[in-house]
Amino acid sequence: MRIRSSRRPRLSGSGCCDQHNQEVVREGQWLAHAERGDTGDRFGPEFSGATEREAVDRLTRWLEWQAEHISALEALQAAERAYHRTIAGSAFASPTEGPSAAEMQKDSLNALEAARVRLDEVRARKPD
Repeated sequence: MRIRSSRRPRLSGSGCCDQHNQEVVREGQWLAHAERGDTGDRFGPEFSGATEREAVDRLTRWLEWQAEHISALEALQAAERAYHRTIAGSAFASPTEGPSAAEMQKDSLNALEAARVRLDEVRARKPD
């Protein structure tokens, strides 16, 4: 068994300060997994490949997808909070000033739906 370790900078949204990649050869297959730099805990799945580069590339694609997924999920949660604030605030909206409560709710709901669609698109691109 052969083990290599490489340190890489944090991917945006990955939730840790930095990551260590571990690459191991076991029974002729390269295996790669990430570890959190701050705790050393494993992060995400282990990926295999016929070569070290293939295993690391698969891991890297997953880590990039994970960062995009976290970003899309956070955007959806922010849109949900904004929608709830709009619904609660519409009870106090003045019908003569600015957009109506119904227009504000519709705009907020459209933003929420766009965030949901983006998250679904990201999830559909999850690497193997």
